[in-house]
Amino acid sequence: MDTILDLFGHPVPAWRGKRGRPPYEPTEADRNKIKLLLALGWSIERLANGIGVSPATVKRYFRAELKERYAMRDRLDARRFEIAMEHANAGNVAALKELGKMIERSDMMDADRNMRDAQRDRATTGKAAEKLGKKAAQKHAAKTAGADSEWGSDLLPGVHRSVQ
Repeated sequence: MDTILDLFGHPVPAWRGKRGRPPYEPTEADRNKIKLLLALGWSIERLANGIGVSPATVKRYFRAELKERYAMRDRLDARRFEIAMEHANAGNVAALKELGKMIERSDMMDADRNMRDAQRDRATTGKAAEKLGKKAAQKHAAKTAGADSEWGSDLLPGVHRSVQ
């Protein structure tokens, strides 16, 4: 029997147009597509539209992939490095050049991350680095309320302005 395809080349299920809806059965192709789209930063709504299901179905059947959402980009980049290295080892000069560019980009990202971490460490080395508890933080916030605003000392406790 010939398979009927829709406009985008996806097979039209036999139950289409009949009463009820059969349970969704995720395929390995769907899992791979979800992993790729997660690596590209797609939202759950876009993922659902991409495989033709509801967002609730994506959350239900692809829970394991969604838990590893932030690792997917690293896995994609690692696979790209692996493929470029294989082609470079086989003697492909274009792959060798691309591998060099990928390594440079990776080094730039590491340098940028290290600089941001160093700046954050420098910014927190003063008194602000001391970790305050909830009550101490509330007292500190009350003492400095309005210090950098147009309200000036009006919000500070114990400071009264004379009415003229």
